[in-house]
Amino acid sequence: MPRIKIEIPEKFIFKTEITIRITDINYGGHLGNDSLLSIIHEARVRFLNHLGYSESNVNGSGIIMIDSAIQYKSEGFYGEVLVIEVAVTEFTGIGCDFIYRIINKDSKKEIAAAKTGIVFFDYEKRKTVPVPPEFKKNIEKLN
Repeated sequence: MPRIKIEIPEKFIFKTEITIRITDINYGGHLGNDSLLSIIHEARVRFLNHLGYSESNVNGSGIIMIDSAIQYKSEGFYGEVLVIEVAVTEFTGIGCDFIYRIINKDSKKEIAAAKTGIVFFDYEKRKTVPVPPEFKKNIEKLN
């Protein structure tokens, strides 16, 4: 079976630090895969907030995740500080990809790479909408 390969962009436009909590640890004694998805969700919300947006309001549109992929590289343990870098790539008419690189702050060891595909969404009409031009312009300026 072919493995997931996430293309890492040359430039990340945002980074944040998140400490691994005890509730992020699974029965194997390391960072659980479900918790890692929650951690990148938190990083995405912080990134959007940094730009003045929220998941429910990006220039008047909401966002909804349509897919996700995680490529695990090494373990993470309770109390370690993770640096999560965020990039936005692959714009389409209705969405884009958020790419994440997760690194242990102290050891510099890469913990994982991840991708979440998002589309812009009108929650009242329950349907996708075009990428807000202002959002795309803001991302292009950061790149």
